[in-house]
Amino acid sequence: MKLVAVILTFNEELHLARCIASVKEIASSIVVVDCFSTDSTVAIAQANGARVIHRPWVNYASQFNWALTQLDGDAEWVLRIDADEYLTSDLMAEIKTRLPSVGATIDGVYCSRRMTFQGTLIRYGGLFPVRVLRIFRHGRGECENRWMDEHIKISGPTVDFAGELIDDNLNSLTWWTDKHNRYASREVVDILNLEFGFMPHDSVASLRGGKQAGVKRWLKEVVYSRLPGGFRAFAYFLYRYVIRLGFLDGQAGTSFHFLQGFWYRYLVDAKLAEVKRYMRENGVDAVAAIDRVLSIKLR
Repeated sequence: MKLVAVILTFNEELHLARCIASVKEIASSIVVVDCFSTDSTVAIAQANGARVIHRPWVNYASQFNWALTQLDGDAEWVLRIDADEYLTSDLMAEIKTRLPSVGATIDGVYCSRRMTFQGTLIRYGGLFPVRVLRIFRHGRGECENRWMDEHIKISGPTVDFAGELIDDNLNSLTWWTDKHNRYASREVVDILNLEFGFMPHDSVASLRGGKQAGVKRWLKEVVYSRLPGGFRAFAYFLYRYVIRLGFLDGQAGTSFHFLQGFWYRYLVDAKLAEVKRYMRENGVDAVAAIDRVLSIKLR
C-alpha cells in the first residue's frame, strides 16, 4: 500500500514537524506544497524527509488539486492533512491495519476531526467531532473548486474509520482573527456566486446518503443563506452557545463560540452587504465589486 500525505504550507514552522511526525509511520511519502514561506518551514520539511514543491497561492482548492497532479503515478491513496493538524495514535493504528485491506471499489475513508482553541479542546456547541473525508484513492478524488470550506469530492463508496485527527493551531489570537478576516472575504465570494453564478458552482451539498459534510453544506446553502443577514449570525450563535451547550466549554470555549459562531458569521454578512452596496452604487457586476472591495481577483 502506498499512501502519500499532502500538506499545504505557508510559514508553518510552529506546526509542521508535529504534523509530519504523526503521519510518518503510515505514509510512504510526504509531499509539502509550499507557498514560498519566509520562515523555516521548508528546512523543517526537508529535515523530516518530506519532498517540497513550490507554487504561488490562489486558493486552497487550486493549490491542492495542483498538488494531486504532481504525485507519482504509483500512489494508491492520498491523505489530506493541514500543517496544524495531527493524527491521533488510534487513527494511525487504524490506517496501518485497516487501509491495506479496504476493497478495490472503495474510493474514500471518513474519520473524525476535533479542534482546539487557545489550548482547549472544544467539546460542545454541536460542532465536533465532525466527519471528514481525508483519505481517498489517487485519481478518484479532488477538492471542491470553492474559495472557502472545501471538501474532497469522490463518486464511489466510502468506509468509516473511528480514529480522529486534531486541529491544534498554536498561533496567537491576533493571527486567528486576521486569518478569519480573510476567510470572511473568501466566503463572500462563494455566497455571491450562489446568487449571480459568475463561476461554476461546485458543492458537496446533498441530503442523500446522510453524510455530515453534504447535509451541513445543504443547510448552509439552502436554509442559512436565505435567512436575514446579521440576524442569522446571532441565531446561529444562540443555537451553539445555549441550545447545544457551548457555554460548558469554559472561558476559551466562550471566546471560540462567540468569535467563530457570531463575530465571524456577522463579518461575512457585513462584507456581503458592502459588496452588494458597491454593486448598486457603481453599476458594476459581482466580479468587479469583489475585486475592488475585497481585493480578490477572480479573472
